[in-house]
Amino acid sequence: MDNKHISVLLNECIENLNLKDDSVIVDCTLGYAGHSSEILKRINKGFLFAFDQDNEAILSSTERLNKIGNNYEIIKSNFVNIASELNKRNISKVDGILYDLGVSSPQLDEGIRGFSFHQDARLDMRMNQDNDLDAFKVVNTYSYEDLVNIFYKYGEEKYASSIARGIINSRPINTTLELVEIIKNNVPEKYKREKHPARKVFQAIRIEVNDELNVFEKSLKDALELLNVGGRICVITFHSLEDKICKNIFNSVSKVDDNLKHLPVIPKEYLPKFKVIKTIEPGKNELDENSRARSAKLRIIERIG
Repeated sequence: MDNKHISVLLNECIENLNLKDDSVIVDCTLGYAGHSSEILKRINKGFLFAFDQDNEAILSSTERLNKIGNNYEIIKSNFVNIASELNKRNISKVDGILYDLGVSSPQLDEGIRGFSFHQDARLDMRMNQDNDLDAFKVVNTYSYEDLVNIFYKYGEEKYASSIARGIINSRPINTTLELVEIIKNNVPEKYKREKHPARKVFQAIRIEVNDELNVFEKSLKDALELLNVGGRICVITFHSLEDKICKNIFNSVSKVDDNLKHLPVIPKEYLPKFKVIKTIEPGKNELDENSRARSAKLRIIERIG
C-alpha cells in the first residue's frame, strides 16, 4: 500500500525543515510515512511525533518507520489536537512541524474508502473511520441550501445549485458512481469536457465530512505557538482554500502592525516573531512523475523571536 504513494515536494520539505541530529519534529499528516521516514533518518538523537487517524496508514507506517529507528511515536488523533496531545507527553516546544494536506494516494485508489469519483463504493470519505459523519449522510440528509453552500464554498463549484437540486431529487444515493451520474446529469455538456465534473463536488463533500478547513486553521495557529526560535513550519496545500488560510495566518504573524509602521523605532516587543521564508511549487520533473502534485504549494515560516 505505502509504495503507491509518492510524497509531494519531499526533498524541498526535508531541506527547509532545517533538521538537526537532535531535532524534535511533528509530522501532522503521517499518511504512509513518506515524509516521516526521511525525517527519522536525519534525527538520530531527536524524536518524531506523527499524527494520523487512519488505521491502515498507521499500520503501514509503523512497519516502515520501525526499519529506521524507534525514536518516534504515532499519535492516533486529529492534528487539531496537536497542542493537547503534545502537552500530555510533556512537550511544550518543538523544532519543526510539517503539514501535507493532500489525501494520500492509497485512500484515493482504494475504492472502498469512497474518496474517488473513478471507482464505485459506498459514499464514505472519512479520514477517521470512527467518525459518525460520512459522505452518505451529507448527500442524503443535508438540505438543498446546505448542499449548495458547501459545493460553492468548499468546491468553488459554479453549478452548485443545479447539482444540489439533482441530488435532492434522486435520494437515496448510496454509491460514489451513482453520485457521479447525478452530477453529470446536472451540468452542461461543455463542462463535462473540460475536467471531470465530479471533482469539485467530491472535494467539497470530503472537506465537509472531515471539517478540514476549520481543523487546519486551529491547528496551524497552535503549531506556531509550539515552535522554538529557529524552528520552522512547512505546509503543503493542494487547493486555494487551504492555501489562503495558510497565507493569511503566516502574514498575520510575520508583519509589523499597520498602526506601528509610522514609528521611527518599533519597540522590540512589537516586532514580528516569525519570518516567511519562501513559497515553493513542484518542478517539471516532479510533475512528470506525479500528476497529483500539479496543484501543490509549499509555504515555509520560521520563528525568529
